[in-house]
Amino acid sequence: MASTASRIRVLEQEGVMRVEFIDRNILDEANIQQIGDELSRIVDSQPEPKVLISFENVDHLSSAALGTLITINNKVRGRNGQLRLSDIDPQIYEVFVITKLNKLFQIHDNADQAMASFS
Repeated sequence: MASTASRIRVLEQEGVMRVEFIDRNILDEANIQQIGDELSRIVDSQPEPKVLISFENVDHLSSAALGTLITINNKVRGRNGQLRLSDIDPQIYEVFVITKLNKLFQIHDNADQAMASFS
C-alpha cells in the first residue's frame, strides 16, 4: 500500500500537540478519514493528551470534518485530555454556532490564547 502524504502538520510546543491543516478546503471524504486517523494516533500517543487544532489556513470545512472533530473530542476527553480549537474563519465559526458545536469545543481567537488556556 502506498504511503499517502500527511494532511496535517504537527508541532509539539510546551507539552501541547499543535495541529495545523495543510489543505485550505477540508471537504474530501478520504482526506477527512486520513486526518481523523492521524489525529487519533496523536491522541493515543499521550496518556493525557493536550491538543490544539488551528484552522488558520482553512477556508472550507465539510460536515463530515465536523463529525471527525466530535469523535476526536470524545477520544481526548476519554483520556482525561484537553482539546482546543483556534483561528477559525468567521464563516466556518458560524457553522459551529448553528450546530451548537461552539458550546462543545473550547474555541479561541488565536493559537496563543488557546495555548494559554491549557492547564
